[in-house]
Amino acid sequence: MALVNENYLKLKGSYLFSEIAKRVGAFSSENPDKKIIRLGIGDVTQPLPDACIKAMHNAVDEMSNAKTFRGYGPERGYDFLIDKIIENDYLARGIQLDFDEVFISDGAKSDTGNIVDIFGGDNIVAVTDPVYPVYVDTNVMSGRSGTMGDDGKWSDILYLSCTKENNFVPKLPDKRVDMLYLCFPNNPTGTTITKEELKKWVDYAKENRTVILYDAAYEAYITEDNVAHSIYEIEGAKEVAIEFRSFSKNAGFTGTRCAFAVVPKQLHAYTQSGEKVQLNGLWNRRQSTKFNGVPYIIQRGAEAVYSDEGKAQIKETINYYMENAKIITAGLKEMGLSVFGGVNAPYIWLKTPDGYTSWSFFDKLLKDANVVGTPGEGFGPSGKGYFRLTAFGNRQNTIDAVSRLKSIKF
Repeated sequence: MALVNENYLKLKGSYLFSEIAKRVGAFSSENPDKKIIRLGIGDVTQPLPDACIKAMHNAVDEMSNAKTFRGYGPERGYDFLIDKIIENDYLARGIQLDFDEVFISDGAKSDTGNIVDIFGGDNIVAVTDPVYPVYVDTNVMSGRSGTMGDDGKWSDILYLSCTKENNFVPKLPDKRVDMLYLCFPNNPTGTTITKEELKKWVDYAKENRTVILYDAAYEAYITEDNVAHSIYEIEGAKEVAIEFRSFSKNAGFTGTRCAFAVVPKQLHAYTQSGEKVQLNGLWNRRQSTKFNGVPYIIQRGAEAVYSDEGKAQIKETINYYMENAKIITAGLKEMGLSVFGGVNAPYIWLKTPDGYTSWSFFDKLLKDANVVGTPGEGFGPSGKGYFRLTAFGNRQNTIDAVSRLKSIKF
């Protein structure tokens, strides 16, 4: 008799964005004449930079010639891309990395989910709340969650609340945890913390032998000087942190798929008997067994992100999305709503009007304005009463969506 992994049966019936798609689909079927503007899922709308397109076209041509054809590539990633990542994202900020500390992948979502493979099942996990659902759900699948309580929290996961009351800066855990997820600039709230605040987390991790899983997928959107683009800007972070980066939101690779993780060789975890084990080697073993690498054509496209042409085009795209964020923020404030984020990230986090839950606000916007957002409670218990809008739409849709929202009566 084949047995299932019963941890999967603990998960809610539908992933957050699947539930959104289901509700939107039902509304569209009943109202085929309505034009829906989607400001919910954080998918980009602007095309790939020309520099990346040109590089991928050249790579396709290479694949058509026996002399330049490429078969299986290195699971870790091609030298040409890793070298550019180290030079531009790290050395440029005074951070020294070895070549074999960078791992090219098909997405930060994949990496933040798959990283749990190299950690013990008894580890205590902490997440900021609200939280990107993948962090929690993958630990549920791996058996680290315990049971779901009436408060919407898993019994064996520590939730660190981030709300208006604490300015979206989580407090350090009041007990030791083994795995700690941090995402700055944050998805979903769009907020971040200063370098001084981040140093407290690194110090905590060093004192408690905690591994920080640091999601920096939105670092390209940072505008303020005192916000770290990489956790390795903080002294001692290489001893305690894995960093995840992505080309999805800065270069439009959501449908092209390329990202990378940094696993420093100074970072260790431990066996049950207390033996120190280098996580870099474990992740390399996991990837070489379960992953066959990102296609050569895609990695050539990612390499072009770091060309002068690519940098200029990406800056233009980021400015485009952040102008959308300003338009949304200004419109919501005119409506008298409490608005957060939108300064260092393309996400706007708002407090729902009195009398509305996150999901009833979702339904109100869909029905009365034909605008789709993301209910805050889908990101965790502390997201109740909040709502997320993204600035990734095109300009006209963004303007139209704000105009529609202003017409709603609450």
